[in-house]
Amino acid sequence: MVENCLQIDKPSDAKPVGVEPGSGHALVLHPYLKTSVSSAENILNGRTPQARLEEAARLAAAIQLTVSFRIAVPIAKAQPSHLFGSGKVAELAGMIADMAPDVVIVDGSLTPVQQRNLERAWNVKVIDRTGLILEIFGARAQTREGRLQVELAHLNYQRSRLVRSWTHLERQRGGMGFLGGPGETQIETDRRLISERIAKLTRELDQVKRTREAHRKGRAKTPFPVVAFVGYTNAGKSTLFNRLTRAQVYADDLLFATLDPTMRGIALPDGRRAIFSDTVGFISDLPTHLIASFRATLEEVLEADLIVHVRDVSHPESLAQKRDVLQVLEDLGLPEARRETMIEVLNKIDLLDPARQDEVRNTALRTQNVLPLSAVTGEGCEALLTAIAARLSAGREIVDLRVKAGDGANLAWLHQHAEVVELRHGEDGAAYVRAAIDPEDLARYRKRIAAG
Repeated sequence: MVENCLQIDKPSDAKPVGVEPGSGHALVLHPYLKTSVSSAENILNGRTPQARLEEAARLAAAIQLTVSFRIAVPIAKAQPSHLFGSGKVAELAGMIADMAPDVVIVDGSLTPVQQRNLERAWNVKVIDRTGLILEIFGARAQTREGRLQVELAHLNYQRSRLVRSWTHLERQRGGMGFLGGPGETQIETDRRLISERIAKLTRELDQVKRTREAHRKGRAKTPFPVVAFVGYTNAGKSTLFNRLTRAQVYADDLLFATLDPTMRGIALPDGRRAIFSDTVGFISDLPTHLIASFRATLEEVLEADLIVHVRDVSHPESLAQKRDVLQVLEDLGLPEARRETMIEVLNKIDLLDPARQDEVRNTALRTQNVLPLSAVTGEGCEALLTAIAARLSAGREIVDLRVKAGDGANLAWLHQHAEVVELRHGEDGAAYVRAAIDPEDLARYRKRIAAG
């Protein structure tokens, strides 16, 4: 058995799986530096090896792998050839031989050489954290755009795995006889084919981006403000989205249950309409391939009028998850000022004990832009809608307008694009309206009047 391992766990509720990819049993390894556990960093922004191990196991379960064993493995130093030292590799090889898993998941980043060497030493398929997340995204993508983005991320990852030390890729193909010299090797062929496919996918996704930009311009003409929901994966975004919009977006107690973004219109308490956008969840160490490939989708967040950050307040690593979400938003280019003005939702309050619930509620009362709620029970949801309406209306002007008699079209336009505070009809038949309206909408209204 491996010495000094933090945990060796064989869960009793494991269920057999028969879906691709990854049908069968998995062994999950989380390597961590011994010195990091006692350091101020406490590994990866406050996460313990145990918490990271549990998250990796849940990632594996997200593609219906049966996690038969999970092990946190301390290492003194990352070795360039195998990541683990030779002694640890040998110990793990004995364990793997006894357990006979279908795949070994290393919860970390493996270089192509390390992955190949571990597969040879353990005689089993090995994937790292990036590869696992890519498998999840590949299994979940439903729309054409989602599938394009996942395939692009996969190919960028696979291209980095093509190393000359894989002997089955070193086969040399015969070149054109009249050219002379060596032919094209298999690895060069594979790399060229992948590069060609990446170029094609990039062109197609550029078209997707242009289409999204056209849609955003169309919404700007309507215009309805867009509210984007972001958060760590499994924070409850889709459940909250469904409750607020009465939609039927897929929601489950799984990591990355939602991949393809969904948008729905909703009437806010002040009568104004808005568009709510449910987005893919974030996670620590989100692969750069995915951030780059999903930029067209994630730009919806950057263009939103308001961002709602949904947190799982019941999760022991909730603060660390918050830091991860803020880091991804920063990497996407969201300005610090906008990150600081997001509405923060403390979801799943119903899972806390009564004393902790009171503590969270009291803290939220003293903190600006923070709301406790439960997407399951509905507690706090009306307060969230009211807060969203207030934030979207913060820049509105109070104006008094006269709509001439019989001009029902412009009166209806005001009801649709402004908050009508007061409406009375004068003796001249005109409608006198006091309304809260965005400056842009007021300018549009005056253009309508001028155009006759």
